[in-house]
Amino acid sequence: MSVYLAHISEDGREQTLDAHLNGTAERCAQFASAFGAEQAGRFTGAVHDIGKATTGFQARLHGGKKVDHATAGALECIKQNAWQIACCVAGHHGGLPDVGNPRTDQPGDPTLFGRLKKGIKSSISTDWRGTLPMLPPPGFANDPLAGSFWIRMLYSCLVDADYLDTEAFQSNGNVERGGYDPLPVLWERLEQYVSAWQNPASEINRRRCEILRACIDGGTREKGLYTLSVPTGGGKTVSSLSFALRHAVHHGMQRIVYVIPYTSIIEQTASVFREILGDENVLEHHSGALFDPEDCVSASTRRHANAAENWDAPVIVTTAVQFFESVYANRPSKCRKLHNLANSVIIFDEAQLLPTAHLRPCTAAIACLTAHFGATAVLCTATQPALSDLLRQYAPFQEAQELCPETDALYRQFRRVTFHEAGKLSRRALADALSELPEVLCIVNTRKAAGELFNMLPPEGSFHLSTLMYPAHRQAVLETVRSRLLRGLPCRVVSTLLIEAGVDVDFPAVYREKAGLDSILQAAGRCNRNGKRPVEESIVTIFEGEDAPPPLFRMNIRATNEALKGDADPAEPETIARYFAAFRSLAGDGIDKNGVVRAFERGIAGCIMPFHTVAEQFHMIDANTKTVYIPLGKGEKPIRSLQAGLHSRKLYRLAGRYAVSVYEQHYNALLSAGDIEPLDENSAVLCNLDLYDENGAGLSLDADSGKALFI
Repeated sequence: MSVYLAHISEDGREQTLDAHLNGTAERCAQFASAFGAEQAGRFTGAVHDIGKATTGFQARLHGGKKVDHATAGALECIKQNAWQIACCVAGHHGGLPDVGNPRTDQPGDPTLFGRLKKGIKSSISTDWRGTLPMLPPPGFANDPLAGSFWIRMLYSCLVDADYLDTEAFQSNGNVERGGYDPLPVLWERLEQYVSAWQNPASEINRRRCEILRACIDGGTREKGLYTLSVPTGGGKTVSSLSFALRHAVHHGMQRIVYVIPYTSIIEQTASVFREILGDENVLEHHSGALFDPEDCVSASTRRHANAAENWDAPVIVTTAVQFFESVYANRPSKCRKLHNLANSVIIFDEAQLLPTAHLRPCTAAIACLTAHFGATAVLCTATQPALSDLLRQYAPFQEAQELCPETDALYRQFRRVTFHEAGKLSRRALADALSELPEVLCIVNTRKAAGELFNMLPPEGSFHLSTLMYPAHRQAVLETVRSRLLRGLPCRVVSTLLIEAGVDVDFPAVYREKAGLDSILQAAGRCNRNGKRPVEESIVTIFEGEDAPPPLFRMNIRATNEALKGDADPAEPETIARYFAAFRSLAGDGIDKNGVVRAFERGIAGCIMPFHTVAEQFHMIDANTKTVYIPLGKGEKPIRSLQAGLHSRKLYRLAGRYAVSVYEQHYNALLSAGDIEPLDENSAVLCNLDLYDENGAGLSLDADSGKALFI
């Protein structure tokens, strides 16, 4: 065959294989240049589809049977001793495989070497006779962990380049991507926005302006690792964005990625960024902001949907789950975006909430991105966790620098509350104390305690917040709470820790059941939030509940007790540092639950670079919950549509505002009692609506004869 084809479009147009290889190679080289791997990128793109130069694949283009077209390119890489690139080529459709062991793997084993040996045994070959670009030595030959990131980043370049070249051909060049304002323009908009902060009237606003100025000035510092330790109420959202934009413009970087622990905070933060930078320049990417083709009716929406595939927008706002699970993923759809983290500014908001069980792989990823891929990372929080030893381990030539000077003085200047330790309080004694206060927030550690305590309070002016309430219900309660606080009406709120981060409420008094010190300080951020009351009259009471602490809280509480010895002030930076040091000591080696870092450093049972195995095992949140949809209010219509067999991202997104997550044992109890009707294996619709209290605690899990219990 003289001319081989790569694709045939629906309207009959043909793309030659050489055109596709050249187009993919140039795109891949451009992407990889962001981390100094331009030559490797060009070679990878040029070799990835040479297996299409066979009569079998050409027949496939006309409806023939499926054929393996990736192994031939991988074998060509092995001829040039480039197994790292062979891994990318072999998995560019199916996902990065476990690399395996070249000595012991057998033909057909589910590893790269097993596949290559099978290809040799089956005499897989190609008729392609083109010339490949020069191949440079692979990166990080003596650092397996960094090498694994290099492979995954190169893989990302290949996958995105392949998709984009194919997309451009299939659409005949009519691709709705890009069209964003350049970062210097966004920086000008931000400068204009913060200019209104000049000449602040109040002392607290003067301090906020000092933090903002320190972040703007810090934007011209060298690329690397930074911390931003700003007390609650210090304006860290806009200040961190100011650093990021100034820094990106100063260093000619690609974009800003803002990583946030909770979707509730994401919506709030993204809204601020859109107001400043323009809606079209900010992409939200998380489980609650999925794009459905039927929703993409405007060019702007279609651009956002396309940008969600590869994060090519200037400002990305995403969750820690989305970010880190993508970093350790192996599937093309998850990895496609990764190369756009290179030469970008990445802000980790509320960094203290990185999960303990995955602290090592998370910090290793942050350190590798800054040490080897030209990124700048900022750990942004009011309670800076003790991560410097881990960061040094994986980025030994970088030291995390604080952006905000005189941190200790700042914490004293932003002091808005007085702490009081009340010791152990029975549920009854706590309820009596709360009932005497017209406006108070009480945060407890369990849903059981919250439900029982709420039932002991006077009905008038008392409210309950729990994860057993669907999100739209919680939002409605919060709006009522804010309204009553503004009007000075009685307002007593009992909540679990869901109210601690990203919820803007301002109470004159807060009670917090003893937990981790970071949680206690987050709770304190809901007291005298706007600094309008005297510090000595704004009391945060720390107490011990009558129940034994849940296992999830025990290590945090032990670290808190250690930090608060000798009547230490909870809000002092020294106390916070002592807490995180104690917490890390108690956590010991339990900071890499799945052995992710060890898997890449040492392999698993002789298998090197176990990309597939790690991706299957690494989950930021253990999926031991199931979803119960509550068909009430505006949620009834989309939920009934799901029950009728209609399925779309739009319906699931709308129904998600009326969904509650419950543990599997509770789900099974509701199912066996006939209270829910299954939608699929992981979700159901509540059919016994008597179990949902719209005026109280939401979904009851102990209705009737105690079929399930609060957790």
